[in-house]
Amino acid sequence: MDQMNPKFLLDGMLGSLARWLRICGYDAEYVQSLPDDELLDRATKGGSVLLTRDDLLFRKAQRAGLDAFIVVGDGDAERLASVARRFHLELNPDSSRCPVCGGSLSQVDKDELTGKVPARTLEAYDEFRVCDSCGKVFWRGSHWKNIQATIDEARELAALTSRESEQDL
Repeated sequence: MDQMNPKFLLDGMLGSLARWLRICGYDAEYVQSLPDDELLDRATKGGSVLLTRDDLLFRKAQRAGLDAFIVVGDGDAERLASVARRFHLELNPDSSRCPVCGGSLSQVDKDELTGKVPARTLEAYDEFRVCDSCGKVFWRGSHWKNIQATIDEARELAALTSRESEQDL
């Protein structure tokens, strides 16, 4: 596993976290329903860290010698913070991947998007990105403040808990 840029495989309980990891630029594959043995095999073959909230799956992964982590927290920010803290992740939405499929995003000229996004959106915004894999178009609209607030909260939680655990040493 690349320590600087880990790949993650998330089980069926963590779809929202996969989206947040992608928004922060990480390779996060979400598998909605797959038997445990197949998930473990997929993580092994892909060189991925298995993220789960399932104690039994976590123990199976450990016995198989996989890098696995039990995600803690009740909301998106807490869960993202727990993963960021454990893997020393920088939570930077400027390096975002497609939150839907995890593909790379490319900047596009808004003139190329006529007919693909609402005309009012083209008038209101100047920067657009398109997913190289699924073709979905993204821009930093009114929802962006909420996205940034969640990421900021996760950063604060990750830093706070890191400082607390350093004090416990």
